[in-house]
Formats: sequence, structure tokens, C-alpha cells
Amino acid sequence: MSDGLNDARAIRITEIMTDFRNLQYYLSQLRATPTAEEYYLEGFVLLRNCTTEAQTILAKPFAAAPSSSADTPDKQREQLKGIIADAAVRRFQCQKLYLQAHAGLRWVSTRTSILRGQKPNATHLTALQAADVALRNELLAISDAHVEYTLRNQDAAEGKWLAEDPTLAQIQQMISRR
Repeated sequence: MSDGLNDARAIRITEIMTDFRNLQYYLSQLRATPTAEEYYLEGFVLLRNCTTEAQTILAKPFAAAPSSSADTPDKQREQLKGIIADAAVRRFQCQKLYLQAHAGLRWVSTRTSILRGQKPNATHLTALQAADVALRNELLAISDAHVEYTLRNQDAAEGKWLAEDPTLAQIQQMISRR
């Protein structure tokens, strides 16, 4: 028996996919131009990895169980729930990449401020090491729980319907199966 929430589910899919699209757009716009000497520094590697992982997420096929026909409200409900789960996982993954990329961009900005157009030398060493440590600490703070918390808080603040969004444990389980 249908529960009458398929319209709410369809709207939720649109909301999640809009967030996903915005995150993908941001991640596709990342541009860092390191010199040959800087190419393998962790902040620049991080930015390249975020871009590559975002493209990989976008290229993955839809993960929900296919429905032979969505002609009844119950079949539609199950199909919509599957789409919500898949979209929520993709958005979660991109949000995490977004937060990591922001940390990488702050690292690039800090590095640029420290060097002020100069080549790195002994006078910069302590400040550059501090920037590296700050990046590592910031990345450690971007846990799955933090990412899930930021997404749920944002959605709740905007009054979105979250009743069927997957939990963090479900998201982690879906990611591990991929």
C-alpha cells in the first residue's frame, strides 16, 4: 500500500542532486598550477586527487536495484528510495572531497603568503612546515561523522524532508560495497 510520500521523495532527490551538481561544479573548477618542484607537495597532490575522485564518482553507474516497471505507487516508492540512497552517497562523497579541497586551497594560499614569490629557503622552513601540519590536522578533522553532520545540519536548517535519508552507517556500508 502506498504511503503518499512519493512526491516528497521526488523533491528530496532533486534537492540532493542539486547539491551534488553544485559540489561537482566546484570541484571541476579547482585549478592549482604548481611548479615542477611543487608538483608532489601534499597540498597539490590533494587537490589533484579531489578532482580525480570527483570525476570517478560522477562516472559511476547508478547503484540502486533496477526496477522492471515503476507502474505502481509501491514500486515507485522503492525506486525513489533507491535513488535517494544512491544520490545521498554521491553527495556525501563529494562533500567530503569539497571540504578536503578547501583545506588544500587554504594550504596553497598559506604557502603563497609565506613565500611571497620567492623560492623556498631556510628562512621559510618553519612556516612551511607549520602549514603542512595545519593541512594534515584539518584533513584529520574531516571525518565521515563531521561530513554527515554538516550535511544534515544544512538540510535541517533549510527545512528539508530527511525522513528517508540514509544514516551515516548506511552510507559507509554502501561506499564499502562499491
